[in-house]
Amino acid sequence: MTSKKNKITLKNIKRQKVLIIWSLISIVYGFIFYYLPLGGWITAFQNYKPKDGILHSQFIGLDKFKFLFMDATFIKDIRNTFAMGIINLVVTTVMAIVFAILLNEVQNVICKKSVQTISYLPHFLSWIIVTGILHDMLSGTGVVNDILVSLHIVDQPLNFFAYPKMFWPIVAFANVWKETGWNAIIYLATITSIDPSLYEAASIDGAGRWAKIKHITLPGIKPTIMILLLMNVGNVLNAGFEVQYLLGNGLVKSVSETIDIYVLKWGISQNDFALGTAAGIFRSVVAILLIVSANYAAKRAGEERLF
Repeated sequence: MTSKKNKITLKNIKRQKVLIIWSLISIVYGFIFYYLPLGGWITAFQNYKPKDGILHSQFIGLDKFKFLFMDATFIKDIRNTFAMGIINLVVTTVMAIVFAILLNEVQNVICKKSVQTISYLPHFLSWIIVTGILHDMLSGTGVVNDILVSLHIVDQPLNFFAYPKMFWPIVAFANVWKETGWNAIIYLATITSIDPSLYEAASIDGAGRWAKIKHITLPGIKPTIMILLLMNVGNVLNAGFEVQYLLGNGLVKSVSETIDIYVLKWGISQNDFALGTAAGIFRSVVAILLIVSANYAAKRAGEERLF
């Protein structure tokens, strides 16, 4: 019996050798480029000098972490990162769900496909282009100021990038415009997998469009919403770098700088690679804690969870 099972196993391995080879390639790739570099985290506990290398740099324990949490700038950057990350997560998720539901209600197939294609094209634009468009739109001679002045909402053009209170909404708008169409794809796919007979039965019972959305569509995509939220909670501290760096200036510095920008300034500009690594470790640990906590909360609430 044992030899028969072994033969069957070997036979299966030979039949699926292509898949196994590609799986091994993926595992090796992940180990080399994702796990092996984690050995560099040791520099966060050293007075790292490139000329001395990891093996010969002085070990200083948690000094770099102590410096981080005594630095008012870093604390402020944590606040900015968390705020923009949470705003981006909530706004982009809600807008993607709303857009997917509204697009699903469009009956004309050609119009539906055209709108869907146009909506996810901005995802492929670099942040350089997106921020350039935003600068043109919100400049003193931009279309937004032209509309506000022509409607007599303001007497003279506003400098949107000079007001700290406007910076976070601008960043949120940029993320929504760029990613809504792309993020909606998976929700549209989930909606199409809902049994059409449910909508037919609802129509027979006299349900309108809103009733169908409320009692069929939303419950149908709820598991997908929960899984994506849990996966994206860990990215709250990945609020972004390019958009904040490109749109930020001295007038909004107090609300525009993030942990990534802090790492850039200290880790690269000041050649303090150990401090930059320590900040990166902090962000990774917090991301893991957020995912585990959110997953535990979903489990307690009886919702879909990652593990």
